[in-house]
Amino acid sequence: MQTTSEGGQAEKHGLVEKVLTKEEQAGLTPDMVIALLKEGNERFVRGEVTLRNHNEQIRRAVAGQYPKAVVLSCLDSRIPVEDVFDRGIGDMFVARVAGNTVNVDILGSMEFACKVAGAKLVVVMGHELCGAVMGAIDGVEMGHITALLGKIRPATLIAEGFEGERTSGNVDYVRWVAEQNVRLAVERVRAESAILSEMEKGGDIRIVGAMYAMDTGKVTFTQ
Repeated sequence: MQTTSEGGQAEKHGLVEKVLTKEEQAGLTPDMVIALLKEGNERFVRGEVTLRNHNEQIRRAVAGQYPKAVVLSCLDSRIPVEDVFDRGIGDMFVARVAGNTVNVDILGSMEFACKVAGAKLVVVMGHELCGAVMGAIDGVEMGHITALLGKIRPATLIAEGFEGERTSGNVDYVRWVAEQNVRLAVERVRAESAILSEMEKGGDIRIVGAMYAMDTGKVTFTQ
């Protein structure tokens, strides 16, 4: 736990990131936010994450929230999204669902994040060794999981672009399908949300895909 003296030293050296204000959020562009997320991920990979006074951030965020981005990530417990991008309280909206699939509730949440709350970036982030992707490849059927995996299955049907064994035991194929799943999800966001599509065309936001490497923690933006 960060002590009071550690927090004071962090603030002294500019290592504590403050909660974003409405004016600061308005001054950001989508490309600036992508750059900030990339820089944060580089710190995460190096193990040099920013020190934060969470008690202070909680108090500063009470009056409102002005996040930089909204991230749709997989449910996987090994991917702590805010940590991955070295972000703190009030920095980003995070939606999580197995296989980072898109549905009406997710789209509505993204629209709120961008149109109402002013976020500049939509990120759909998949990852290697995704259990949901493996389940879709294997055709698993189990309760509500069946319908969930049905949203991923179109990515398993894309034949062009991969040479090799198309099974859940092939980690290269699992990654390839996960990448296709991200690409299709990004396309779905654009196709099914007129609000987000218009905002992107107007330059107010960007909608991008990303992949998380399980062994290094590195995020690669794919679109």
